[in-house]
Amino acid sequence: MHTRRTVLLFALSAVLGAEVHSISLKKAVELALRQNPDVALAKLDEQKAAEDVRIARDPFIPRVVVGSGLAYSSGFPMSIEGSAPSIIQAQATGALFNRPQSLRVAQAREEARGAAISATLKRDEVMYRTATLYLEAERAGRTAQALRGQVENLEKVVRIVRTRLAEGRELPIEVRKAELGVARSRQKVESYLAAQEFAERSLAVVLGFGADDRVRPVEEPRDKIELPVSEEAAIDTALRSSQELKRLESASASKILEIRVNKSERLPQIDLVAQYGLFARFNNYEDFFRKFQRHNGQIGMSLQIPLFTGPSAGARAAKAEADVARLRIEATALKNRISLETRQRFHEIRQAESGCEVAKLDLEVAREQLSILLAGWEEGRVSLRQVEEARVLESEKWLGFYEAHYRLELAQLNIVRQTGGLMAVLR
Repeated sequence: MHTRRTVLLFALSAVLGAEVHSISLKKAVELALRQNPDVALAKLDEQKAAEDVRIARDPFIPRVVVGSGLAYSSGFPMSIEGSAPSIIQAQATGALFNRPQSLRVAQAREEARGAAISATLKRDEVMYRTATLYLEAERAGRTAQALRGQVENLEKVVRIVRTRLAEGRELPIEVRKAELGVARSRQKVESYLAAQEFAERSLAVVLGFGADDRVRPVEEPRDKIELPVSEEAAIDTALRSSQELKRLESASASKILEIRVNKSERLPQIDLVAQYGLFARFNNYEDFFRKFQRHNGQIGMSLQIPLFTGPSAGARAAKAEADVARLRIEATALKNRISLETRQRFHEIRQAESGCEVAKLDLEVAREQLSILLAGWEEGRVSLRQVEEARVLESEKWLGFYEAHYRLELAQLNIVRQTGGLMAVLR
């Protein structure tokens, strides 16, 4: 008994903890960009890539170290870690000419640009996911509402058929058919309500809320989406604005810099070297050297010329060249895929516009037919069953209209995503 109460308590707390957020599409996109975990992770990767640039530049920034090598000398003053015993020691080092490291800095900057492009890709993906789930939840809610009205009309038909059966003017099979229609419509209502719940919960997760929350679309007028004027214009815009193509180009540029890094390993490197030491008199310098000076400084350059670098640099360069060739092949394939997909999206727009117009006309015909039957019923020329069946037909046309409108909005969203205009449309 105690266990059942505990389970009931947890279930009740879960229900009470869930929240329904009714928000507009633009507000949903804004929340997704601010709270979505994938967007946050992409931003962190972008920040890490920016810090890699600072790490790569570090050898060119002089490093100054101050310390002490204070020691008492008995006999000849020996060195302390390579330096003469001194009260204060200061050393400064920094790269003056290091071609491989300069190229690594350029490569780190290119990789940071690639990380920024990847973050933009993730942002667009999350915006598209948010918009499609929003439209799906909206369609499911509208359809379920229309189907509820259809169920009411079908129930009226059932009552009329039963009355006519009792009067001996209908066969029992007609009652069964009418009841079957009600059962089918109720099943559809349950199906769309389940789809609405799943879409609203999925949307809540995308927006950074808990899995128990739901995000419900609100009725609002939406701005008209500006579409490309022609198929060729859409393809050209898609190729110029493709973030995926830019990411591949950035990765290829990074690999080319990596090739140059490995090929420059044979170049000489020059470092700045400076040091200062304050010597003490109790280190027996005067006993072993002709002249003692407390303040001592040194500045110069360290030159390193690699004579034999081994085969690894050449092997790394060859691997990077293979990667560049692979990325170029991928870029060519991607351009072809973008062109084909953009053509398909453009054709889908035209088909969806045509389907929406047909669904609108079909609905208008059904509504006019219902008006005619209602007028005939008031005059006693049409039966109530015919009127209710016309109402059922009208609700079916409403469902078709909602579906066509959803497909049109989805097709518009797809072409906008393909041509890189999601941010302008959804924010």
